[in-house]
Amino acid sequence: MSSEIAIKVENLGKCYQIYEHPRDRLKQFILPRFRRITGQKPKQYFREFWALRDVSFEIRKGETIGIVGRNGSGKSTLLQMICSTLTPTTGNIHAQGRVAALLELGSGFNPEFTGRENVHMNAAILGLTREETNARFDDIIAFADIGEFIEQPVKTYSSGMMVRLAFAVIAHVDADILVIDEALAVGDAFFTQKCMRFLREFMKTGTVLFVSHDTNAVKSLCTRAIWIEKGRVLQEDTSKVVCENYLEAFYEAQQGKSSTTRQKISRERRQTQSIKDQRQSLINASNLRNDIRLFSFTPGAASFGTGFAQITSAQFLDADGSPLSWIVGGEDIVLRIEVVALAPLHSPIVGFFVKDRLGQCLFGDNTYLSYMDTPVTCEEGEHLYADFSFQMPRLAAGDYAVTVALAEGTQEEHVQHHWIHDAIAFKSESTSIAAGLVGIPMRDIKLEIGGARERL
Repeated sequence: MSSEIAIKVENLGKCYQIYEHPRDRLKQFILPRFRRITGQKPKQYFREFWALRDVSFEIRKGETIGIVGRNGSGKSTLLQMICSTLTPTTGNIHAQGRVAALLELGSGFNPEFTGRENVHMNAAILGLTREETNARFDDIIAFADIGEFIEQPVKTYSSGMMVRLAFAVIAHVDADILVIDEALAVGDAFFTQKCMRFLREFMKTGTVLFVSHDTNAVKSLCTRAIWIEKGRVLQEDTSKVVCENYLEAFYEAQQGKSSTTRQKISRERRQTQSIKDQRQSLINASNLRNDIRLFSFTPGAASFGTGFAQITSAQFLDADGSPLSWIVGGEDIVLRIEVVALAPLHSPIVGFFVKDRLGQCLFGDNTYLSYMDTPVTCEEGEHLYADFSFQMPRLAAGDYAVTVALAEGTQEEHVQHHWIHDAIAFKSESTSIAAGLVGIPMRDIKLEIGGARERL
């Protein structure tokens, strides 16, 4: 295996024997042997369940790979085999370097041992000597921040305390590969942020295998993603592409596969208004901090939905209703989304979100809360317009896109009629953002020297 490869998985499979009745286990243990001795063909008293089958992929050193999939798809089984806590039925796994894992809650802990004893036990399993563990013990306890509970049995811990201690150990064992399952979901916001800071620092030199149902976290942290479905690799691509397809599959599982529209919508729409380029009129303005170049609506972009309605247009407008080709960060704009109903709509919800090149959602909104008490009905053939008026944030230089969607129902339970990935693409070409994903348009910034001000 190449020295550049951290993990190599080849034709991996895991099969479990499922018995209908307890007595079948005894039959399987005795009768097949007896039948072979007597020259008869052995009979099988169980059915096979393949949790994983023919899984192959490579992870290079320094990569952060996300794994997505529904519950029961085989993600946790895969991680356990990579961490050598489960033996594969078929295939091989090669891992170069020390692997540290945070799998299901409480894994690797003895509930009768104290936190201190479990720290020493887990560190020893991960390859540290007792002297090395003692040298790092104070840092581990400081990271976990569970106070005097370190001397109490782990069985008295809350789920959050258990995760704190487990993550603190793996953060201090000098691992080459980190394997993180959904366990971080039970931590509080402060500890989760601490873990994320550690992960981002570790990602600079180490390899991370990250499993989560949170596609935004996967897109934020991971360069690539692997989608596992029913024990097989369904897709391996950039995290943005995989997460978008996974999201589409989620909605299809809820409401059935996307259907074609029942009425053909022209993909070539005439521009009734000239595109307004107000860059020149604002180029000398004192508040010019961000220059954003827009591209037109892309009706052929990847999309899914029932087909009972269709989004036919999405565009940015100025306060006078003129389409824009440029936007200055901080100016007041309107995002207008046009919909045509191909069937009666009783409680339509139109929404959008702006995302960066990795697919991370930066901001967005929808019409549900504004019209939840007085839903708008739309008859077949009618057009529906949704206007979102807001001040455009300042964006770091780079490529961005707007996803638009039309649903029906409530925010908790709804059907997606039309969802368009990357309906509008745009580029932020100049910026003065000091830090962060977006900048807030400041009214004023002051820096002054003087005596102490009177406290309010």
